[in-house]
Amino acid sequence: MEIIKKESVSQDIFLKAFKHMMVAKATADVYEENRNLCKYVHSTSRGHEAIQLATAYQLTKEDWVSPYYRDESLLLGIGFEPYQLMLQLLAKADDPFSGGRSYYSHPSSRAENLPKIIHQSSATGMQAIPTTGVAQGIKYIQEFKLKTFENNPVVVCSFGDNSITEGEVSEAFQFAALHQLPIIFLVQDNEWGISVTKEEARTSDAYDFAAGFVGLNRMKVDGTDFEASFEAMKKAVDFVREERKPMLVCASTVLIGHHTSGVRREFYRDEENLAKHREKDPGNIVRKRLLEEGIDEEILKQIEKKARLEVEQAFQKALAAEDPLPQSVEDHVFAPTPITEEVGEREPQGQEKIVMVDAAIHAIQELMWKHPEALLYGQDVGERIGGVFRETVTLGKKFGNKRVFNTPIQEAYIIGSTVGMSAVGLKPIVEVQFADYIYPGINQLITEISKSCYLSNGKFPVSNIIRVPIGAYGGGGPYHSGSVESILANIKGIKIAYPSNAADFKGLLKAAFYDPNPVVMLEHKGLYWSKVPGTEEAKTIEPAEDYILPFGKGNIILNANPEETEKGRTMLIVTYGMGIYWAKEAAKNFSGQVEIIDLRTLIPLDEKLVFERVKIHGKCLVLTEEQLNNSFAEAFAHRISKNCFQYLDAPVEAMGSLNLPAVPINLVLEKEMLPNAEKLSKKIEEMLKN
Repeated sequence: MEIIKKESVSQDIFLKAFKHMMVAKATADVYEENRNLCKYVHSTSRGHEAIQLATAYQLTKEDWVSPYYRDESLLLGIGFEPYQLMLQLLAKADDPFSGGRSYYSHPSSRAENLPKIIHQSSATGMQAIPTTGVAQGIKYIQEFKLKTFENNPVVVCSFGDNSITEGEVSEAFQFAALHQLPIIFLVQDNEWGISVTKEEARTSDAYDFAAGFVGLNRMKVDGTDFEASFEAMKKAVDFVREERKPMLVCASTVLIGHHTSGVRREFYRDEENLAKHREKDPGNIVRKRLLEEGIDEEILKQIEKKARLEVEQAFQKALAAEDPLPQSVEDHVFAPTPITEEVGEREPQGQEKIVMVDAAIHAIQELMWKHPEALLYGQDVGERIGGVFRETVTLGKKFGNKRVFNTPIQEAYIIGSTVGMSAVGLKPIVEVQFADYIYPGINQLITEISKSCYLSNGKFPVSNIIRVPIGAYGGGGPYHSGSVESILANIKGIKIAYPSNAADFKGLLKAAFYDPNPVVMLEHKGLYWSKVPGTEEAKTIEPAEDYILPFGKGNIILNANPEETEKGRTMLIVTYGMGIYWAKEAAKNFSGQVEIIDLRTLIPLDEKLVFERVKIHGKCLVLTEEQLNNSFAEAFAHRISKNCFQYLDAPVEAMGSLNLPAVPINLVLEKEMLPNAEKLSKKIEEMLKN
């Protein structure tokens, strides 16, 4: 779609744009003149003002927009004041976006009268997937009539052109085109990616690149020309608002300012290039147009003078604003959860035992019947097979392919889209097919999901459930047997469950659903069906529908004999997942001398219970299936030692798999690598003798 003919833009709109452009120019000038005071890194919108304001003027309070870090003019255009932006520039306590935690022009907003903005990160291109998730969520809401809108909402995702080379941007384009989502991808092409030129970085601009995504409509525009930009964005927004189909707008712009305050233009650009860009300064173009229309030059000078004064006053006011209180630094890591106590019937009378995989199916089914905002998606989870472990079988038939559906092989999209889905009020339950394949989604998990609540100052916790089949058994081999809990436990701002039986699984999944925070459910494949010898007790009586098990509550599943403890002849094993069954089997060889705690969740972790029991027994082993060195188990063993040192009769030990890069497929080699009851028995014997 090309913009061929310009339609008239009213003089009032031109004057409004000129005022905003002069404010943007003044902010850049004031920041530059006060470099010693603007100590935090920042970018400005100089050269990009026209396309940004043209976009902003189309948006309503029901729309969503994801500006990137050069989009201050867009923020001014949708209604934010310079003072509000400067509070973030100077990292002040009253910064409305992040409370002094994030960079300039990294907004997040739920302001009732303005377009909504999810948490924005600095990782270029990473906003594509979460923002496409917003559009996915809006489409779902409208299809199921969960909410009514005055106008069909439009979602805008803004980028610099060099970020389009990121693979995750292509995942967003693919999903938006495949599902025909109401989103505009606005690409601002200033021909630079820091010091990298377009010739060095890409074979084509975004317009040509997008041609390969069938169903993604395209438009090109001169993003320095406000009139052309306004008409282009009006057409784009009207098209998406009415047709509910995706659009990419490729806007050519210029870079007049620095890349950032830390990477200054003189570091990498010559005067010839700078002069070429300055020739297309959007403010000068609008000024010339207004003069041609008969606006008195003195009026324009007064506008410029007033903008400068406004910016100077806002800057001084922001300088004087209070810094955040030191004690606020830990606020908003997690949103408060309503689930704090175990409730409901865990073992209803007359119920049969079920396997863990059925606990998953039943729990999700009960939640989806009750909550229309719940939906399930991932690779192969749809109606045909219901997951490669049949862990969602029957759900597709019961709820239809708009609530339970397959996705492309896009782990980043599966995980990252939950940010946007959650922001619009949905509860996405998604699945990564094997733990070994979570790595493409780690970027979204760390960069977007884990930081969203903290960096939005509590406005955007991500409420999701990410199901991850995990663990080794039966020759699954190097890409279907891995353990990843240590990597995940190093991510601050997510919760991790690792149930070992059907009842815990159902109760924890229900707790995860009602928790407003991101949850990763690690589900051991060897426990799904209790087919691994010794795991029969993973089958339990199915809890009632109202049963909920809160996170952070460990469980003593085997008590030591108090008389043996009194004599100093007992020890504690702390474990989770498959480790529970190795520990139970090994404990049979040491009657009354071994106590076992099932952690059930790794974040939050029931340290209180563990420390209490370690102090009683004096000896402790932390058991994991993971490779041992630098693992979650080793780190926890250290914390136990530090907190219980004076009560210990021996060093706290940790036991896990051999330190190999992968689980070998051969069963003999797999057995040699993994812990088991026999190996554990030898370790217990050694520790009890000391």
